[in-house]
Amino acid sequence: MTKLSVNINKIATLRNSRGGNVPNLLKVARDIQEFGGEGITVHPRPDERHIKYQDARDLKDVVITEYNIEGNPVKSFMDLVLEVKPTQVTLVPDAVDAITSNAGWDTITHQKFLQEVIQEFQQNGIRTSIFIGTDLKLIEAAAKTGTDRIELYTEHFASEFEKGNKEAVKPYTDSAILANSLGLDINAGHDLSLDNIKFFKENIPNLAEVSIGHALIAESLYLGLENVVNMYLHRLK
Repeated sequence: MTKLSVNINKIATLRNSRGGNVPNLLKVARDIQEFGGEGITVHPRPDERHIKYQDARDLKDVVITEYNIEGNPVKSFMDLVLEVKPTQVTLVPDAVDAITSNAGWDTITHQKFLQEVIQEFQQNGIRTSIFIGTDLKLIEAAAKTGTDRIELYTEHFASEFEKGNKEAVKPYTDSAILANSLGLDINAGHDLSLDNIKFFKENIPNLAEVSIGHALIAESLYLGLENVVNMYLHRLK
């Protein structure tokens, strides 16, 4: 069964826009898990414009499901992850000024760097995942880094699916088949929503986990957080 990990960055963005502690990030994380969410994802950036490094620390004692921390493995991020020791770290090659993640890793060019980073995290008992596109050569190279998983960057699928192009899922299916054959588990995320998640899941063999934030929180404004979490869980079954 595919697990749902809820990215709570947008909750932190809302809190930070006003100062103080409303909405309470830790309470939201607890509630999501009580509603059936199977993981919590955060993506702290160096400027801490949404998730703060202290949030990542505070969540360690709150997340009783799976805890996934995403980010670019600069020194401050690596130090944070090694301190917190989440269930999983997802490596994302974000530029410092990126509004949101907009590219996967070039696992050929950065293979040695990724090997070193992954080895350090794994030696500390942290599962690793590489954020990546659907270039099969890069997926083959990802396997050589020693990573446990890849996370397929799904923005292109989501934008094409919205236009009615269901064939856009094929590169992701092919990527998943290859990754499976190389012994990699598969995660996915970026612009997945209630509209496209069921179709995507049905076409990705052995999809282990999806990480969903922006769409899920936006949908919750209309339908309620508990309802939306359970709607995703239903579509992922």
